[in-house]
Amino acid sequence: MEKRAANLLEIPSSLLAQIQAAAEEEHRPMAEVLSEAVERYLHQRRWQKLFAYGEQRALDLGLTEDDIPNLIAEYRRDRGSVEK
Repeated sequence: MEKRAANLLEIPSSLLAQIQAAAEEEHRPMAEVLSEAVERYLHQRRWQKLFAYGEQRALDLGLTEDDIPNLIAEYRRDRGSVEK
């Protein structure tokens, strides 16, 4: 694992205590627990941005949730004719 600068974060003591307890319970270093938490946050954030993009595209195209089954069927029908 790549080394990083320490002491760059200010973490409230109550949250720090929870992180330390979780790390001790899992027999892992606190840095590893924090790194995993940040990775999960960033992963979730990427998904949220992707969903927001999809919602905006649907709005721009005038699509509703009711349109989805027909669009899927149309896509599958068109894709099937290309694959044959």
